[in-house]
Amino acid sequence: MVGTDSSLKRLGRVHRLLKKQAVPLQYSVFLVELNARGRERLIKRLAALIHAKQDDVRIYPLPSEPQWCGLGRALWDEGVMLEGLRLPPLLRYRADEE
Repeated sequence: MVGTDSSLKRLGRVHRLLKKQAVPLQYSVFLVELNARGRERLIKRLAALIHAKQDDVRIYPLPSEPQWCGLGRALWDEGVMLEGLRLPPLLRYRADEE
C-alpha cells in the first residue's frame, strides 16, 4: 500500500504515476502489488517527483491474506474484478445491517 501527502501540484504528478500501476483507494492512497525490483523502481520514480523535505510518501507491505474491513460506501461495485492484483474479498460492514 502506498500513501502520499504532498503539495497539490506534486500530489497530482504522484497520483498520475501511481494510477498507471496501482489501484487508487482514495486520492492519495493506492494498492499495488510489487516485487523487490518493482518496489525499488517505484521508489526511484517517486523520489524524482517529490520534495523530500516537504512531502511524505510511505510504502507499507501488507500480509498476503489481510483481513479487509470497509465502512461506508464501497470503493467499487460488487462483482468488479481487478485484473493483475490478487486482492482478497472486501468485508463490508454497514451500520444499518446490525
